[in-house]
Amino acid sequence: MITTYKTIISPTQAEFKDKGSRFIAFAYPIRTLADVKKYLDPLKEEHHKARHWCYAYRLGVDGMQFRANDDGEPSGSAGRPILGQIDSVGVTDVLVVVVRYFGGTLLGVPGLIHAYKEATAQALAVAEVVEKNIEKTVWLKCEYPFLNEAIRIAKQYQADILEQDLQLDCRLTVSLSLANYEACVAAWKNTRQIEVNTEKPFE
Repeated sequence: MITTYKTIISPTQAEFKDKGSRFIAFAYPIRTLADVKKYLDPLKEEHHKARHWCYAYRLGVDGMQFRANDDGEPSGSAGRPILGQIDSVGVTDVLVVVVRYFGGTLLGVPGLIHAYKEATAQALAVAEVVEKNIEKTVWLKCEYPFLNEAIRIAKQYQADILEQDLQLDCRLTVSLSLANYEACVAAWKNTRQIEVNTEKPFE
């Protein structure tokens, strides 16, 4: 079972030139589809004189959300080479946008593929890649006298307590690494005084 994934920590930038054309690659860590627009729109404003803003992203720990966009370049000459470099580094939750300023000389499809691939490779080469634990959120409910036990078990399995609502019945929102998930949930349930919901918060 896969329990970790790799991504980049912070944005990076690199540039590749060929026959007068400039290919400026921007790599960003992203968490949602909304982040794509958040980064793409300001780049288009900042580089409004550019000819193309091609991009690709891969999202999610399973990597199943992805897109490759050629933005007017010949089909398969921009977005796919960008996505190919993201995949060759083995990262997800990553967006790469390559801004192209046309230099007056046509590069042809092989030239474009090479340029977009090289610009992306350089931007990712300077990025700091980290390995993160895949995490799941669980919700706990217990009476106040059993709160300490709930927290003790959370600490034992390195769980992060994201929220706590301490009333007559205490409610905790907890984030758990996938590696510790089953053992920790079982430990809470074994107390019989702690209710665990793995699907959604308690009503």
